[in-house]
Amino acid sequence: MAIHSTRLAPQVNVDPADPAHWEARRRARRGWIITVFLLILMMISWADKAILGIVAVPLMKALGITPEQFGLLGSAVFVLFGVAQLVAAPIANRISSKWILLVLCLVWSVAQVPIFVFASLPALWASRLLLGAGEGPLAPITMHAVYKWFPSSKSATPAALASAGVTLGIVVFAPVLAWIAAEFGWKSTFVFLAFIGVVWAAAWYFIGKEGPYTSLRAEREIEGIAAGEEAGEQALAAADRKISYWRSFATPSWLLSVLTAFLAYWTFTVAMTWLPAYFEKVMGMSTQQGGSLIALPAIWGTVATVGLSWLTQMLGARGIRTRYSRGLVLGSTALFSGLMVLAGTTADQPWLAIVCFMFGFGTAPSIFALTYLVVAETTTIGQRGAMLQYGNAILTSGGLLAPAIVGILIGAASTPAAGYEHAFVLTGAMMVGAGILSMLFINQQRDRKRLGLEV
Repeated sequence: MAIHSTRLAPQVNVDPADPAHWEARRRARRGWIITVFLLILMMISWADKAILGIVAVPLMKALGITPEQFGLLGSAVFVLFGVAQLVAAPIANRISSKWILLVLCLVWSVAQVPIFVFASLPALWASRLLLGAGEGPLAPITMHAVYKWFPSSKSATPAALASAGVTLGIVVFAPVLAWIAAEFGWKSTFVFLAFIGVVWAAAWYFIGKEGPYTSLRAEREIEGIAAGEEAGEQALAAADRKISYWRSFATPSWLLSVLTAFLAYWTFTVAMTWLPAYFEKVMGMSTQQGGSLIALPAIWGTVATVGLSWLTQMLGARGIRTRYSRGLVLGSTALFSGLMVLAGTTADQPWLAIVCFMFGFGTAPSIFALTYLVVAETTTIGQRGAMLQYGNAILTSGGLLAPAIVGILIGAASTPAAGYEHAFVLTGAMMVGAGILSMLFINQQRDRKRLGLEV
């Protein structure tokens, strides 16, 4: 008599809620939904930052704020930016990105309350400080969350889409905020931003979820890629092993990519804080016109962010080393941004200056997504969340310094026009220098071998 038994076939308990066990199409669809939600969150975040520049003239007039005071106020949002990221770095790899992002968004909404309740300079300071503490960890947590939904070979484009919220938020919200300020007063713009922050948090509570790509080994298992023989196992072990953060910080690729992103953050913060006022004070435009024109560099920034990241992913798919597909692209992008800002300061026609500034200031934020890709290569997937936080803490300090220094330059100049020119020349020249250095010395393959991440 034949005996039939299934005990020889081991039963594997599969958690249907675990995205690692989903069909590829379902996993990719959910990944893109998460990416779109994070894009919207980044849009709200940058609307929060840009709002001060959009309402600069009526706000300064209503509260009697000088250019120097306004410059310091523009920097206030970045005072706790880096501190918050350093605090978040140790927990970025331990706590779900879903809950971190939910809390951050609610903090931003609460941060708007002091402005429309008290409408004073101290209230503005309190609001911007709290806003900075809440928004500081956003970008690296967002990138880490997106990376966990896509294999490394396909992560550049979705990460770029989420990062495009830096500029797309200004494209969408700048005209709306300018209109609200003109129709209902500058304080109403802060009420609007508080409301949409709460709406996003409520939706994210139900939509947010962690992705399954948590290590190179997990990625290979999900994608069905065989590790191979002993050499393949050694490569997996090297790529996933822990290394000292300080060793990663000391690599030329990490240093130069973060330095370039620091200056890119400086450049874009100058645009968001001071360019609307430049359009009004120097070019004679209205508050609504100046606030709406800031959307031009943001529109180009969105195109550049997605386009350049698509380019890096396409070059990588063709087998080109990331030293060129990411590092060289990053450096040349910074060089172009700086040259266009300098060209804008020498333009003899207002329309030509606007076009140059659109390309110069608008190209700068596309560097952020490229920097995150380079920084991620200098560490392991398991340590990536913390490494992105540390890098972002440094690069975003450009936003702390830029508005205050530009305010000092404008206040000390013989005319506002001369002050703006000095500030823009300084900004463009620094970007040109960083771009050249990055093109020459960023080399992730060399640095990964030195760190022992490649065999």
